[in-house]
Amino acid sequence: MDLIDIGANLTHESFRQDLDAVLERATAHGVGRMVVTGASREGSLHALELAKASGGRLFATAGVHPHHAVEYDDATDAQLRELAAAPEVRAVGETGLDYNRNYSPRDIQRDVFERQLRIAADLGKPLFLHQRDAHHDFLAILKRYRDLVPAAVVHCFTDTGEALRDYLDLDCYIGITGWICDERRGAHLRELVKAIPANRLLLETDAPYLLPRTIRPMPKDRRNEPMYLAHIRDEVARDRGESREALTESSTRAAETFFGI
Repeated sequence: MDLIDIGANLTHESFRQDLDAVLERATAHGVGRMVVTGASREGSLHALELAKASGGRLFATAGVHPHHAVEYDDATDAQLRELAAAPEVRAVGETGLDYNRNYSPRDIQRDVFERQLRIAADLGKPLFLHQRDAHHDFLAILKRYRDLVPAAVVHCFTDTGEALRDYLDLDCYIGITGWICDERRGAHLRELVKAIPANRLLLETDAPYLLPRTIRPMPKDRRNEPMYLAHIRDEVARDRGESREALTESSTRAAETFFGI
């Protein structure tokens, strides 16, 4: 059974020249399908275009990352509604709150987050969520909409055990990236990942970001790509005391259920 990378930023400019080769390497490393993250108005449109041209191998999300919340207007909202209605778009997002960088004012982030939650609720689509250093506000807003959407994944989970329990109590899925391989910032995840039910654990690279620090040899360009999902799978399986085969099967089945693919 092949892996599914539930979060890859394949619209990033670093993939512009060699995307076909990137996809070939993913195949060679057992990554069969990928969900292309839409994190801005233009990026969401590009993600959908890639999905449409992929012959069913790529899927997309449509959303505006909190970093770009200040750019969100009524025209953006209307376009996201249109994009999210496409069959290739399997979730609304990446949306949420980021109080770590605060590239957009927090009040604007909260308003834009709610607008996208309403899109997901209106269209009956799952949520692809981002949260960093904003757990309290994020949870309070999410609770108001959780019962209105079919599913939600907290993508690239890096937070505390308390936050993990809060999300699992809301029946959320949890996305684990190569952050778990970072001995400086992600060591706590090696214990927390054991508490995620197998049917709620999803795997992702967040390529080209978050290259696992335990990759050997380290690529010279330090670019992450979907082929490294197999490495993340191996690390998570070891931490959970599972076989690679068991984690491949459970995470793939969970991704299929979440995205309806």
